[in-house]
Amino acid sequence: MEDWELDFEWLRVQHIVQDAMRRDNLPDLNTVLFLIGIQELGRWRKDFNKEEKQDLMHIAVCRLLCYDGYYEFTGRDQDGWPHFKQALEMPQQNTVQQEKYLKINAVRYFKELENEVE
Repeated sequence: MEDWELDFEWLRVQHIVQDAMRRDNLPDLNTVLFLIGIQELGRWRKDFNKEEKQDLMHIAVCRLLCYDGYYEFTGRDQDGWPHFKQALEMPQQNTVQQEKYLKINAVRYFKELENEVE
């Protein structure tokens, strides 16, 4: 995906999330990851504690890394939280490259959600 395509598609995802969360500002990557984590968990609560919020973002990252086989879904625990295991070693990337990779896969994730709805 070329940079201009990613910029366009990422902005579209940000607007989807902004509308869904009824926010005034466009969400950042962390907010999008948090929302993906909630989607993967399958339930919403207003009172997630700080550790649970971090866990939700971790779930989102693992889910996005599943696209290229870096992680695999292993199941859910007794509380319904999804778990993943690392399947492949990630190549070394700087922060900018990591962010770009996550945005590309977040765009992919939202396109899949849209296709499921249609």
